[in-house]
Amino acid sequence: MADAPVVQSGGKGAPKLGLKRTSTRIDMTPMVDLAFLLITFFMLTTSLNKPQTMEITMPDRNRNPGDVMKVRESRTLTILLGEKSRVYYYQGVTDEEPDLGVSTFAADGIRQVLLEKKEQIGLVRNEKTGKLEDGIIVIIKAHDGARYKSMVDILDEMNITDIGTYAIVDITPGDLDLIAGVDSLGGGTRI
Repeated sequence: MADAPVVQSGGKGAPKLGLKRTSTRIDMTPMVDLAFLLITFFMLTTSLNKPQTMEITMPDRNRNPGDVMKVRESRTLTILLGEKSRVYYYQGVTDEEPDLGVSTFAADGIRQVLLEKKEQIGLVRNEKTGKLEDGIIVIIKAHDGARYKSMVDILDEMNITDIGTYAIVDITPGDLDLIAGVDSLGGGTRI
């Protein structure tokens, strides 16, 4: 609302025109109400970040040692998680001198190896249930210097490549010797 000019007589007959000056005052109450309404709205409508977990089915500890599943070595792929996010792999589980391959978690790395081996081995019939299932069995062994992220990454790769049969076991001295031998030669081959 505009103020009307006030006429003041200034003495010698000339009227002075002037505006009545008042300080400006803004009422902040509606803005604070709106801010709290918006905060309440966004708090109630957004979903909080749920922790992401990966389910791992662990074997029963009270199992008889005679119930161990015997598997042909041609069906197994052993993966060794090394230092600096390096991944070593070989066909089988023996401590003989296997052909050790070296890979990483890149797009054409260990995932491609897993997919190739899965296709190469194909499907097998389960002796107990009679159902067809993936023939590949992956054994995962982590070096003491391996990063935790490498273990999470390899479990993600198992999930992505849809390999349901894998085991996480302790690394053997023979596996450590294989890694040391490949690292000293500066490479490895791809199986």
